[in-house]
Amino acid sequence: MAKIICYTLNPAFDLAVTLPALRPGTVHRAQSSRMDPAGKGINVGRVLRRLGHAVRLGGLLGEDNAEPFGQLFRREQMEDAFVTVAGSTRINVKLAEADGRVSDLNGPGLTITAADWQRLLTAMPEQLAGMDAVVVSGSLPPGVDVEAFAQWLVALRASGLPIWVDTSGPGMQAVRQAGVHVLKPNEEELEQLLGRALPDTLALREAADEVLRLGWADQVILSLGAEGACWCDGTSLLQAHPPEVSVQNTVCAGDTLLAAALHGELSGWPRSRSLAFATALAAECVRHVGPGDPDAADFASLLAQVRLDAPSPKVSAPEMPE
Repeated sequence: MAKIICYTLNPAFDLAVTLPALRPGTVHRAQSSRMDPAGKGINVGRVLRRLGHAVRLGGLLGEDNAEPFGQLFRREQMEDAFVTVAGSTRINVKLAEADGRVSDLNGPGLTITAADWQRLLTAMPEQLAGMDAVVVSGSLPPGVDVEAFAQWLVALRASGLPIWVDTSGPGMQAVRQAGVHVLKPNEEELEQLLGRALPDTLALREAADEVLRLGWADQVILSLGAEGACWCDGTSLLQAHPPEVSVQNTVCAGDTLLAAALHGELSGWPRSRSLAFATALAAECVRHVGPGDPDAADFASLLAQVRLDAPSPKVSAPEMPE
């Protein structure tokens, strides 16, 4: 199998709380709660490892509470290549209601100094050695600005490895400057990248094609929640519709989708097979807390229920003004 490095610049402990319904300003009794070391790149790595790949994890991690992360990495047999920095890694709270709605309360993260960032840059050549692909997932921590992140993406791309990116907020603006191989936004993140509302599926599909035309990515995998996912490569667009499942927690669904799609690409599968597999595994993921489980007893059934639209020609977006 392949060797992949998954970068997480702004990891977190995820405190996942389930409750019947969220009523602001009142006292709640949770049905369950758990706190796990997490971060989007770490979640991606966990799925890739379960799919049989060798995973190296990189990024920036607070040294004061790093040990639970180390325990997770050892338990799931992922190589720890994080740069540790002073302070404690943040805690994010995920409130999951019975109807599937999830509210996120995300901390800002550790403030990264110029010296911290330089240590990451210095470690990068060794971290990339022997890898087959690079994943960069998650938000930017305080202290890492758009320009620095864009320059880092450019340096990663210069390695010649395929760079898969899932970011948000200021990180999306860096994608405009750097360009990546595969970009995996959700609807909100695609709106952030384009700077306008995308009110329906047609607008989202046009926007994905526009991203390719502007050179910000070579391919776009657009996650559409309950509507599934689209994969656009500039010549055609393929959409997969997920099976119906009982939604408990959607936090890791996008990470699972990216990991499973990358697995398909690295395995040399046809695009349709990769997207169907990724959509099924993301559907498996939302039934519980944590990343998707390809060893779930009913995964073959979920995969069989994925419906693929016939590939359609790309939708040409209107020309942008100078």
